[in-house]
Amino acid sequence: MEGRSQPRLQGETFSHRHIGPNEIDQQKMLETLNLKNGNDLLDRTLPQDILYEGKLDLPSHGLAESEFLSIARSVANKNQIYKSYLGQGYYDTHTPGIVLRTILENPSWYTAYTPYQAEISQGRMEALLNFQTMVADLTGLPIANSSLLDEGTAAAEAMTMSHSVNKKISSNLFVVDEDIFPQTLEVLQT
Repeated sequence: MEGRSQPRLQGETFSHRHIGPNEIDQQKMLETLNLKNGNDLLDRTLPQDILYEGKLDLPSHGLAESEFLSIARSVANKNQIYKSYLGQGYYDTHTPGIVLRTILENPSWYTAYTPYQAEISQGRMEALLNFQTMVADLTGLPIANSSLLDEGTAAAEAMTMSHSVNKKISSNLFVVDEDIFPQTLEVLQT
């Protein structure tokens, strides 16, 4: 194989690249920061008023999944469901079962793409693309757009974009509908 004549360097394997620094690297980092150990790092980083000085009362063994789910259900059953009267753009909705099962409850949409990623951006982007495609198909429009922005942020982005692409207009005046929700208007005014 061309390009494979050189020996692999330590750290080139998947686990070395993605699990994080090993003990030697951690010690080098601590020495660079003039710290003895990880606890010293936490003491210098975290505000003292949030640190818990007592000893944690943890069980000697973890719970099996079924045990945890049983406890979680008993806690969740204490919740009381109230009717929301928020309005102002926040409305109760009905989500069809097929959408729940295939999109909202499908782990591929909301779990990290790989074990070391903290975000779920891949699933969100795919969901947005599917939504846009569906809207274009249903409406017959050549293109459609969607976003994860809330209404106020989306309105502010639209206002900023329309102002920046219209170089001929020097006014900072922007007209909105009189029925705009107050929280959206506040974001625009900001």
